[in-house]
Amino acid sequence: MRRNETPAVIRSGVVAIVGRPNVGKSTLFNRMVGQKVSITSAKPQTTRHRIAGILTSGNAQAVFVDTPGFQTRQGGALNRVLNRTVMHALEGVDLVLVVIEAGRFDAEDRRVLALLPKAVPSVLVVNKSDKLPEKTRMIPFLQAAVREHDFAEVVPVSARTGRNVGELVRVLMDRLPAQPPLYPADELTDRDERFLAAELVREKLFRSVGDEVPYGAAVVIEKFEQEGKLRRIHASIVVEKSGHKAIVIGRAGEKLKSIATAARLDMEKLFGGKVFLEVWVKVKKGWSDNEAQLRQLGYEHA
Repeated sequence: MRRNETPAVIRSGVVAIVGRPNVGKSTLFNRMVGQKVSITSAKPQTTRHRIAGILTSGNAQAVFVDTPGFQTRQGGALNRVLNRTVMHALEGVDLVLVVIEAGRFDAEDRRVLALLPKAVPSVLVVNKSDKLPEKTRMIPFLQAAVREHDFAEVVPVSARTGRNVGELVRVLMDRLPAQPPLYPADELTDRDERFLAAELVREKLFRSVGDEVPYGAAVVIEKFEQEGKLRRIHASIVVEKSGHKAIVIGRAGEKLKSIATAARLDMEKLFGGKVFLEVWVKVKKGWSDNEAQLRQLGYEHA
């Protein structure tokens, strides 16, 4: 994906975004990049793959890397793969953004801090800061949080509203090393449209069904063809149980139709052209606890 040409940059680097599940990493990622690149939902494990979003602005370029939430509560092959994805994303970065939720810092957050590379500066981002608007509550929380690790900076933000995100970007840009840009100035992400299409279908699935199905659901693009500005996309939603298939399809196919329609509209907006989308549901028992099947489904660190 590309964006408009901008001047050459003199500062550039990779910024990994890490944190426990559901602290708003992907919402913050999209807000900083300036466009929806990473999918979001209220459910854990929404982000399952490493994805880079590229912000080129003025004399700097930041390559933000969104990562899965670090899994500490559940076992299984999928969670092991997600945690390996986080660890790989931390290799060779210039900065790490540690995202926590205002008013909460617990053992899960400390597990994330234990992963941080010691030689790489880290910035603490306190998201959902609008939950603690009063200084009498926020200041003691910040004081306690900074005692947990030697952070280079601490920035409270609200990814949902955009509050203070511009200041966060400025802080990060100032800390990037002086070097040539890592990507052309018009690039928006390192992922291709096939990957983004699968993610958009999965996002609509996660937002449309109950808590049990998303954990055992993945999306595979079976066919992706482009004719001018028209894209023909065939996608399969892979679930672990026949009961899940019935839930995703819904009565008279209405649930699946609504998922496909919402995904298609987002694809057309992101890709800038008409999309013909067909979506099926397949059952593949036990895929989330089988690393060989995870590899077949595109999980890079399985």
